[in-house]
Amino acid sequence: MEKFIITPKEDKTVTMTIRIDRALQEKYNELSARTNRSRNELISMALQYALDNMELKNID
Repeated sequence: MEKFIITPKEDKTVTMTIRIDRALQEKYNELSARTNRSRNELISMALQYALDNMELKNID
């Protein structure tokens, strides 16, 4: 019988604090309730999408 091997969990997340408009927070709260995803997960997805799809102009 093979051994059941448990390795340490790799934590790739960090905690950070941001300030956003209250209306934006409310929209994320509503979206979270409708999609059964956490607000944090939705914001992380949106940030990644923005990075993947942004175009920088006039940057030295």
